[in-house]
Amino acid sequence: MTTEALGFAAVLRQRPLVAILRGMEVSHAIAIAERVWDRGIGIVEVPVQDPASFDTFHALLTRGAERGEPVGAGTIVDVELLRKVVDAGASFTVAPGLDLEVLHGSVRAGVPHLPGVASATEVQTAVRAGCTVLKAFPASSLSPRWVREMRGPFPQVSCVATGGVDAGNAAEFLAAGAVALGVGSALRSPAAASELFDIVEEALVRGREH
Repeated sequence: MTTEALGFAAVLRQRPLVAILRGMEVSHAIAIAERVWDRGIGIVEVPVQDPASFDTFHALLTRGAERGEPVGAGTIVDVELLRKVVDAGASFTVAPGLDLEVLHGSVRAGVPHLPGVASATEVQTAVRAGCTVLKAFPASSLSPRWVREMRGPFPQVSCVATGGVDAGNAAEFLAAGAVALGVGSALRSPAAASELFDIVEEALVRGREH
């Protein structure tokens, strides 16, 4: 499965969990990624902010390639970092905010980009730049209501709710229209991760039934 072949929004509809493996040692990150891949519910993103995170990113790229799974790079805040992860083989890139230079650079490289947005102005700017898969960040501060209300003026946008998402609010964000959930800290506890995985899997099953 590749993000280019199916389209990023289509991939997220099939795998509505973006597992954010931030600050994890390689073995822990791979273990979580394997759980996500085995259940067929998500894709993985490794934020790259220091040398250790690049080691984890490269290890996940290798394991993902073996399984045919896309692996993205997160916290891409400038074009120099963008070039580095694209050259390494990132399947998609993610940023905390909307940087048009990074967005255009990723798209020119043929790599889908997921920019963070938190206002109607940022959503509109991203849409005008040709990007309609956007990260609502921080989602817990914006709320499911924000996601629902943005669908009115921007029905073409696919929203990935990210930041403070866990088993307690995941279903509400999906019901509000989020195409996917970006989840990081909630994955660190095996029990909390299992509860979240069940919620995402149930949402997938309901979607297939309708």
